[in-house]
Amino acid sequence: MNSRNQFFFQRRTLLSAALGAAAFSAIGTPLTVFAAAESDPAQQLDRIKKAGVIRIGTEGVFVPYSYHDEQGRLTGYDVELARAVAAKIGVQAQFIESSWDSLLAGVDAGRFDIVVNQVEASAARRAKYDFSVPYTYDHTAILVRSDNNDIKGFDDLRGKRAAESATANSSRIAEAHGAVIVGVQDFSQAVELVVSKRADTALNSELSIADFMRKMPDVPVKVVATSTEAEEMCVLMPKGSQALKAAIDEAIESLRADGTLSKLSKQFLGRDVAVK
Repeated sequence: MNSRNQFFFQRRTLLSAALGAAAFSAIGTPLTVFAAAESDPAQQLDRIKKAGVIRIGTEGVFVPYSYHDEQGRLTGYDVELARAVAAKIGVQAQFIESSWDSLLAGVDAGRFDIVVNQVEASAARRAKYDFSVPYTYDHTAILVRSDNNDIKGFDDLRGKRAAESATANSSRIAEAHGAVIVGVQDFSQAVELVVSKRADTALNSELSIADFMRKMPDVPVKVVATSTEAEEMCVLMPKGSQALKAAIDEAIESLRADGTLSKLSKQFLGRDVAVK
């Protein structure tokens, strides 16, 4: 959250106070109008193009979507998609890394122009934010320890401890099935809790779990169930960002049409997740 400094001036005479009040009166309205214009989502695309930079909120620890490679470079399916979208719009991509639970708050506070981090366009989120067309279709999977035979599906989650980020969609799904949420910062911590038996399960992206298990085959975990309905992952932006949404939608559809989305998807996820 941006810090704001407040300056207080002591006026020693009525004249000084009057002059100060007059000065405030003279500039108050224009400054208020300027601040409102700066925060107007309808003008966001113009501001981005004028600045030449789009500020993108992402986790940076969410393999294979947003993470640092062995050279320390931020990469991943979502990161490279965001770079390609920025290029289509004609601006540079500036990534601002933040924990999952802080990403939406970052949009609210004006720290990010958009969030690209496998955000599901749920009905609750659509009421508060605008979303692009989908660029990923995913499912929710249930992860447990390899020796756990108590959980076989979503109906078995009632009363079980689920390691979840508080604002993640998987947390909502776990709660809806009666699970008790154990708060975590990211998926790696969730796996750690499951393996150490401090949590019974962790719900997460099927694609993320599959990638983790492919890279870490010795970790004693398994997937016992996967949701049947596909979830749509989209770029999130402030409500009322019509022009920005239109530009991002056009960029994504262009990347889908020219095969870039499919290529990135197969590179990072092993299959094409840009189509249902």
